Amino acid sequence: MSSSPVICFGQQPCGFFPRRFLYAKFVTARKLQAEIGGEIVFFCHDSDHDPRETQTTLRHRKTDVPLAMNFAFENKVQRKFSPLHLKRIPAGWRDNTARQLGAYVAPPLIEAFKGNAAATVADFCLEMYRRMGLLDGIRVVRSSDPAVRTAARDITECFVDVPHQGEIVRARLMDGALKLHEGGESYTALPLVPYTKAQVSPTRDSRLGWMQSVIHCTHYIAGLGEQAYLNKADAPDITFVTRDTIDRSDEAYAEIPSP
Repeated sequence: MSSSPVICFGQQPCGFFPRRFLYAKFVTARKLQAEIGGEIVFFCHDSDHDPRETQTTLRHRKTDVPLAMNFAFENKVQRKFSPLHLKRIPAGWRDNTARQLGAYVAPPLIEAFKGNAAATVADFCLEMYRRMGLLDGIRVVRSSDPAVRTAARDITECFVDVPHQGEIVRARLMDGALKLHEGGESYTALPLVPYTKAQVSPTRDSRLGWMQSVIHCTHYIAGLGEQAYLNKADAPDITFVTRDTIDRSDEAYAEIPSP
């Protein structure tokens, strides 16, 4: 375990331009690093499957009217159940979306968007964050990485990536069965097939301890809402830091450094 500080924050890919609350975590982490040193780690939970996570809300540059945008998905199964790191971007989505961006973001950001050739939702988001300068000097640890999953501690509260209708889906392990949540109290049961740790990702309740077993951070940055549900007893060695406040936190941060 490192003797110097390891400053971590976690988040699902949250828009092709990141939501402002994620930008605030980057800012808070850099401020803390300037005070205490050490490294910054972005725990990117790209195993999440909820397509609502990547909704991107932009404001018109002249009228200030908000517009919510999102990725397109190849089919219903993939949209609802495939993890973000496996949701494929359909042909034409990038060009069609780029044509709408002129009224909402500056030309350099549009060019960065048009030049992003990533093929999956999670890869596209991370590449945009990199092109926006947000990942400079930051180590990214992805929950989809088989090496991370294999190294992490064993968990019983988990999801498992398994085949279903020609796609890989993220099924919840519940009561000894693999289930897809259809909404409300409705679930679709899948066959309980053999699986390995490389297919397992955490639930919200098991995520902190699972992440910490790999990253071993000394400080963790979170919003107030996130701190309310984190099981801090799972990681008693962490100092929790509240992220900076930011207005319109659920809208997109859409700035890019000048060349």
